[in-house]
Amino acid sequence: MSVLRSIESKIAGLVEGTFSRAFRSEVRPVEIARKLAREMEDHKSFSVSRTYVPNEYRVYLSPRDRERFADYEDALASELAGYLLEHARRERLALLSRPVIEFETDDRLGLGEFGIQTRVVSPAADQVQEPQPASEARSGRTMVYSAAGRMAEPLEERARLHQQTALLLIDGKRLVVGPAGVTLGRSRQCDVVLDDPNVSRTHAEIRPRGGSWVLSDLGSTNGSTVNGRRVEGPEVIKRGDEIELGTSVIRFELE
Repeated sequence: MSVLRSIESKIAGLVEGTFSRAFRSEVRPVEIARKLAREMEDHKSFSVSRTYVPNEYRVYLSPRDRERFADYEDALASELAGYLLEHARRERLALLSRPVIEFETDDRLGLGEFGIQTRVVSPAADQVQEPQPASEARSGRTMVYSAAGRMAEPLEERARLHQQTALLLIDGKRLVVGPAGVTLGRSRQCDVVLDDPNVSRTHAEIRPRGGSWVLSDLGSTNGSTVNGRRVEGPEVIKRGDEIELGTSVIRFELE
């Protein structure tokens, strides 16, 4: 078993053992580790003789996910730093110091989403003996991932998206979708009530996820369609899409 694979197994073991109580949300340490390695690879810089990679990593979590990490952050940060150190050695990538992992909370992230920002930071001048990369002072953009394997746009684009207002156009009415999304159905308990016998009591929902708006059918009798195509799972919807629930036609807009 390679050293890298061994460390992956060790982190996975933390989830099953000591860390099992902490990670009931979608975010898992192994997934963070793999995305940290990806960010390391994506932010290479070059000197005459070496390929340098970031040595500082800031991991952003949703408030609920961060709460679950609270009692285990230091131990997990140490394991993740070891993972990156071995990855750099295996790929013959240069680090200016041992990797440092820090966790922070970001309210813009949903449960199961996490962001990563990288930096190249020099140690004290008397510790540096090798030529350093020209771009060492720069920080990378914060990339947002979800534990389901999707990658969203940079966090800066996420903020721009959330500044837009999502609307549902139904029978000439304009309904604003709140930041938490809406449920749709015949039940008076739904956020959007549809007076349509072909619509289930709780038919579907529209929620923000991964920097986009997503329609999910909630096990309705007659199903849901987007632009005439039946929805089999969570479906990303865009400006101008037509959603059909029963015989009700709903247009999704952003402004």
